[in-house]
Amino acid sequence: MNVLKLIGRDNPLFDNDIVNNKTQIDEIVSSSSFLVIGGAGSIGQAVVKEIFKRNPLKLHVVDISENNMVELVRDIRSSFGYIDGDFKTFALDISSVEYDAFIKADGKFDYVLNLSALKHVRSEKDPFTLMRMIDVNILNTIKTIQQSIDKGTKKYFCVSTDKAANPVNMMGASKRIMELYLMQQSQSIPISTARFANVAFSDGSLLHGFNQRIQKSQPIVAPNDIKRYFVTPQESGELCLLSCILGDNRDIFFPKLTEDLHLITFAEIAERYLQDLGYTPYTCKDENEARDLVYNLRVENKWPCLFSKSDTTGEKDFEEFFVEGETINLERFQSVGIVKSKLDFDNQILSDFLNSIQLYKNNLAWDKANIVELFKKVLPSFDHKETGKYLDSKM
Repeated sequence: MNVLKLIGRDNPLFDNDIVNNKTQIDEIVSSSSFLVIGGAGSIGQAVVKEIFKRNPLKLHVVDISENNMVELVRDIRSSFGYIDGDFKTFALDISSVEYDAFIKADGKFDYVLNLSALKHVRSEKDPFTLMRMIDVNILNTIKTIQQSIDKGTKKYFCVSTDKAANPVNMMGASKRIMELYLMQQSQSIPISTARFANVAFSDGSLLHGFNQRIQKSQPIVAPNDIKRYFVTPQESGELCLLSCILGDNRDIFFPKLTEDLHLITFAEIAERYLQDLGYTPYTCKDENEARDLVYNLRVENKWPCLFSKSDTTGEKDFEEFFVEGETINLERFQSVGIVKSKLDFDNQILSDFLNSIQLYKNNLAWDKANIVELFKKVLPSFDHKETGKYLDSKM
């Protein structure tokens, strides 16, 4: 499967920037030690492979998913083999006492990369999962930065998202708040980050779901009115590596919006995906027809599809990687832009946010409205787009 063709592109985005900086990147990686947190997710695996193939002195990978970690190791051994350095994986929850013991026992890394995240807009549908999103995206970030400072880490990298620029959903807002804490902590340790678009066929994504639907003989469903930018998993790993290794303190890397970064709808990708598998997309009028026709259509090399307009909470009308007022550098790299972030945050507001979250936890009681209002205190321009409809109510 040619992922580039499916997302409407002919060429990889960052090849020239990787080649132009190859000597510096390779020298730094091969003489450094790395901790990758959340390293068994789609972006995390891509980052781990970019580091591994450059022969680091030490590469430790932490992730809560034991199964994904097993697949990561199998993938690395099958693709690259072995390195002379110390490569180990640990199936740990970052918020656990076991992880703290792991850091206490060693914790000596030149670079710490945090790729862990709750990335789905659907995670804001209930107050309990929403609080876990705050834990993972904000509180665990603060915790791991402090541990990095305490252990003398040279550089901390944390992945953000394009949805942090003018956020309309709680996931994007949580990442924007995370960025503010990154800026706050950048006074004590060099920190860089990256915002980028949807990662094609990443775990849990709609495109990844296409694979599942085919394997389970189920209809393909996708919105036909939303255009998005996509990067491949390898490109996500390359952008993170560029930011981590070459980014200055407080830099936010993002892919330049050029003709090479192609806007495309999910429905278009679905049609290309089916055609690549040898099926002709067959558009159905509703869910019942799509479910009923799947077996009959397969024998005709057709596949039922349901394409419709999106009306769920938190869907942004368009994607952007920076906002008005941010200082942008478009000269340093061919395909990467950089937000040159300034120290612009309110310590009291950030402290109040953490205190409020802790109070809710102590009382074991909060609702979504509480959290939305709390987010708006930190992000006064946050325009939460609530429709009352969520993806879990759809096929």
